[in-house]
Amino acid sequence: MSPLGSQPRQIDVLLVEDNPGDFRLTEEAFKEGEVKKTLHWVQDGLQALDFLRRRGKYAGAVRPDIIVLDLNLPKLSGRELLAQIKADERLKSVPVIVLTTSRADDDVRAAYGLHANCYITKPADLDRFLAIVKLIDHFWLDVVTLPAMRGEDTA
Repeated sequence: MSPLGSQPRQIDVLLVEDNPGDFRLTEEAFKEGEVKKTLHWVQDGLQALDFLRRRGKYAGAVRPDIIVLDLNLPKLSGRELLAQIKADERLKSVPVIVLTTSRADDDVRAAYGLHANCYITKPADLDRFLAIVKLIDHFWLDVVTLPAMRGEDTA
């Protein structure tokens, strides 16, 4: 249990990120956190929908406790994916953290308009990127109380 005593259970994080390098960096940064977690990775918006709705090869997927979402994705954009997540009664309570390279005001406004829980711009500097992922880990997985899943309340 963390010093704050907030999350005694296993946490499942869905990372929706098309860049394998950013996945590896995020994975490494999350390993250093205090909370026991499993990081699930998909590389595009359609894979994310399949994971969240437990379709195809993701039929056995768990409902994530939190989603870390890049906006710039192939096949289905992060904006489109976010809109579908927040429109789905079974998924809308899952916190979505947008972690993207875009600093555009339009993207920030659109993400919050689609009910993203926070918007973080990826820094270009490696050390800063790792520090930000560690802050996400600490705040969202160690400080915040996440909604508990209800039985088989999965997408």
